[in-house]
Amino acid sequence: MSNVTPHQSTSLKASNINKLFGWGALLLAAVSALLITLSYWAVSGPFVIGFFVSLVLYLYTHAKYSGFAFTFMILTAVAAALYYPSVFQSVGGVELKSFIVPLLMIIMFGMGTSMSVQDFVRVGKMPKGILIGLICQFSIMPIVGFGLALVSGLPPEIAAGIILVGCSPSGLASNVMAYISGANLALSLTLTAVSTLLAPFITPFYMSLLADEFVPIDALAMFLSISKIVILPLVAGLIFNHIVHGRFPLIDKAMPKVSMVSIGIIITVITAAGRDSLLTIGGVLIIVVIIHNALGYLMGYGGAKLFGMDEASSRTIAFEVGMQNSGLASGIALEMGKVATMGLAPAVFGPVMNISGSSLASWWRDRKPQTESSKQKI
Repeated sequence: MSNVTPHQSTSLKASNINKLFGWGALLLAAVSALLITLSYWAVSGPFVIGFFVSLVLYLYTHAKYSGFAFTFMILTAVAAALYYPSVFQSVGGVELKSFIVPLLMIIMFGMGTSMSVQDFVRVGKMPKGILIGLICQFSIMPIVGFGLALVSGLPPEIAAGIILVGCSPSGLASNVMAYISGANLALSLTLTAVSTLLAPFITPFYMSLLADEFVPIDALAMFLSISKIVILPLVAGLIFNHIVHGRFPLIDKAMPKVSMVSIGIIITVITAAGRDSLLTIGGVLIIVVIIHNALGYLMGYGGAKLFGMDEASSRTIAFEVGMQNSGLASGIALEMGKVATMGLAPAVFGPVMNISGSSLASWWRDRKPQTESSKQKI
């Protein structure tokens, strides 16, 4: 008679399935590497995509690494866009990039529904943290982005995209990482809300100041574009949340998932649009983006510590600085008619920051702040 309980039996089956996906990913990775080495690019496509699909399933069925599954879902779609770009460029004669701005507006509406007036009331309760966070947010990343654009040797419009990422506000991803890592979540939510509302004013100013030598910048047009993409749907989401909060729980649960899927679609469409440029300069751009992202975390954390912030708040500012709203940057690039060039850096930045942010949050999660609580008022 077996002593294995139903629960243990289910766990064993799940473990075996997880191992199956893992071995499948390794096998497909080996086949993909061999085909690419032999320059069988066209033939390697299904194997590369199959590898990413297997990896996603492995991560999704692994209790410890399931948080990385969504990021690798995006990488799966990106791989598909690189191999078969025409599939993601138009459907039935309709260009898919025309959906980028509406999707961004849905994301911003979702952000608004997740916020409340209390997120802005907290500004008065923790002015030091908000001020330091905003100073770091709108100084470190624009300046670092400008420096990297200058030394990268990338074509001007693609280099301008690096600056554009740096001049963008933080996004919802930083809030998730702050929560996972045990950082100051209240500060994270408030910084995201305030920096997003300031973006229509600060982003055009910085782009005119830093990126004008790379591409012509119309600050007024950019202000109007960002206002349309950000302010209107964000305010609509706030009003919606204030009036009907809790009455439609399905919407509350669905909006974060809709936002995640929308980001994935945006990144995939931009990858398909700029596929030829990515294949030419992709390696350099990826390295530059990784450096930009890493310096954001490092300098954001260091800057917060320099100003005397506690550990939990310093972690929050690290995420707020290092994780930019790459979706908004993509929308701005589209509004400027340069999504296939300026939009590439944001498209690369999105997956990179999610991988690095998830890793950093997981590492910090096991090292809880030892001094002050993340809920302490600043």
